[in-house]
Amino acid sequence: MNQTTRTTLYTGKFLALVKEGHWEFADRVNATGAAIIIAVTTEQKVLLVEQYRTPVHARTIELPAGIIGDELGSTNESIAEAARRELLEETGYTAEHIEAVTTGPSCSGITSERLTLFRALGLRRAGKGGGVANENIEVHEIPLPEIVDWLTTKAKTGVLIDPKVYAGLFFISQTK
Repeated sequence: MNQTTRTTLYTGKFLALVKEGHWEFADRVNATGAAIIIAVTTEQKVLLVEQYRTPVHARTIELPAGIIGDELGSTNESIAEAARRELLEETGYTAEHIEAVTTGPSCSGITSERLTLFRALGLRRAGKGGGVANENIEVHEIPLPEIVDWLTTKAKTGVLIDPKVYAGLFFISQTK
């Protein structure tokens, strides 16, 4: 087995730039991963969030999501607790039940981050959502039969659609 040298080139608040062998990648620091939530209301509306993302210099449509263990005092937060917290912060909804669907790399060629996709059931509005102080999140409740057309229209206006939205739609289709 070859031993490769790992060198940390830079460390910030949330990411470190690492070189391991010939590969450079971002390593998640001060967090244990990411939780992404597939949420469909009892009225069969999919909850999506829209926000400006600096790295791509565009507005994006995403599933509600967030980093696990990054909040002050949440270093021991479970993945499911983070999913519940992010769902409430971003959309204003709570879930009666939340279950992990799959776990995997978010982008295995550039980051060590792993994400867990959750299905949220028994949704109830408990707040307005919109994120925390440094976020400006717009919540969308899209009827499931209209979602593909809605996403296509948003994309035509220049809004980027996170591919994980389509993964979420796949898992929604598996629960009918």
